[in-house]
Amino acid sequence: MSEVLDAVDAKILDLIQHDAGLSVAEIAERVGLSSSPCWRRIKRLEDAGVIQRRVTILDREKLGLNFEVYCTVKLSLPTKDNLDAFETAISKLAEVVQCATVTGAADYELRIVTRDMHAFDNFLRERILSLGLVSNIESRIVIRSVKHTTAAPLGLVSPYVSAQS
Repeated sequence: MSEVLDAVDAKILDLIQHDAGLSVAEIAERVGLSSSPCWRRIKRLEDAGVIQRRVTILDREKLGLNFEVYCTVKLSLPTKDNLDAFETAISKLAEVVQCATVTGAADYELRIVTRDMHAFDNFLRERILSLGLVSNIESRIVIRSVKHTTAAPLGLVSPYVSAQS
């Protein structure tokens, strides 16, 4: 969005990024609008791509998916074709919950979630190394997650929302 968020838009975004299950009526009440204008604002924010999608966050531990690893990946030969092939393959792997190209000695940083060490080892051998594109992987197992949020820091772009989370 090229224009700056006004107070109502910022408050709407802050509300729904913390609880996507709120009804339009609940959001409208909290921001001081009636339902129709509130719905129009939400629709405009969706159409502008500011709101990408609404999701439910699951408790991974209760599902038995409590093994989390960050992997730094270096490709054998980082050509355009190899980068494209790696990214296409990674996008299809459910265990990879985040993938970013990075600067420095490595090419990618992956965040991987799976059941346990054995499942992770199998994932590395059968899904990543079998691609034939990787020369080095450095893995760091998460011992304890200190902070995890999906919320964008709206306070950095709008004075109408607290910068604190």
